[in-house]
Amino acid sequence: MRNLADLPNLKSKTVIVRCDLNVPLDGSRITDDGRVIASLPTLKYLLAEGAKVIVISHLGRPDGEAVAKYSLEPVAARLGEVLGTAVAFAGDTVGPLAKAAVANLSDSEVLVLENLRFNKGETSKEASERLAFASELAGFGDLFVSDGFGVVHRKQASVYELAGLLPSAAGLLIEAELKVLKRLTKNPERPYVVVLGGSKVSDKLGVIDHLLPHVNQLLVGGGMVFTFLAALGYKVGASLLEVDQIDRVKGYLKRAEELGVEVVLPTDIVVASKFGADADVKVTGSDLIEGTPFGASGLGLDIGPVSALHFAEVIRKAKTVFWNGPMGVFEIDAFANGTKQVALALSEVDGLSVVGGGDSAAAVRILGFTDDQFSHISTGGGASLEYLEGKEMPGLEVLK
Repeated sequence: MRNLADLPNLKSKTVIVRCDLNVPLDGSRITDDGRVIASLPTLKYLLAEGAKVIVISHLGRPDGEAVAKYSLEPVAARLGEVLGTAVAFAGDTVGPLAKAAVANLSDSEVLVLENLRFNKGETSKEASERLAFASELAGFGDLFVSDGFGVVHRKQASVYELAGLLPSAAGLLIEAELKVLKRLTKNPERPYVVVLGGSKVSDKLGVIDHLLPHVNQLLVGGGMVFTFLAALGYKVGASLLEVDQIDRVKGYLKRAEELGVEVVLPTDIVVASKFGADADVKVTGSDLIEGTPFGASGLGLDIGPVSALHFAEVIRKAKTVFWNGPMGVFEIDAFANGTKQVALALSEVDGLSVVGGGDSAAAVRILGFTDDQFSHISTGGGASLEYLEGKEMPGLEVLK
């Protein structure tokens, strides 16, 4: 794969950098700037080389319309703060504002264009529409650097087609992400533990299928655990359940047993009368969810305290850990303990500890952990999962 060192002299060259600045916003306030921080090494490298830098990214899902709440303007302001230099912002992607801003760009200056997804061509299913939009973007630059790891699994105009129109290379963030993911797939140090949570088991089936032959223990929590419990014959009340996946989960449990992989499921569950901070809460055995006073309307919203401590014990003994998906509804204090115990244990691993992006990355920061307490926090939850599934990544293939 081509990297920054493969690019020609960058002095006075205009370099378009595809970042992933899709950060959570509360109004115009960024609640987690992890992806902004992660973009800095590549941008600083290019600025030090004297390049004119055009940053492009998406934010949210505006579906091809200019939606004010998805503007990248507050993100550009934050980028300027952490980069320590003025960052210009253009209020469109390829229109007159962008063209004027690009024309005014000088060496070692940064410009952020408006949200790519304000243009239908970015995510169009029609290759010709994507190519047309990418061609307009390509007209702004001499070179292209792909550094948005969170989108490399998508065949989108700014990820795939644009890389084929300009001399291109992977940025430092993508290099760092791939280096860690390769350590998870090529002779990982053992014991090797994978911790999976989040809402839907269907989102994780591919990675379970691909990793089962390689891991020592698989720990399952979050909303997806109730499909596993149902596969064991337990009643799970009104908890999140994918009935159509029960038979497939039964197959994975059988396969894990044949491979000698220990699947660790919670033995107790935090059950609530409803979804909300004011809900009544009971802790019960995983097989007794409908035995609480809430009956069949009870909602499992976190792994129980005994299970949280057991999960933590297994994690601390590992030499390699990959975690994707919270153990419960961590945004509500009553259902945050499982996720917090997993994060704490992961921060104490004597080996490689990887937080697999997405909600897990948000959770560790919300719960008060810092990035340097883990070996690596991925910027791409979906991308990291698809890589571990062994899927082809269009945004990486085009750089080869």
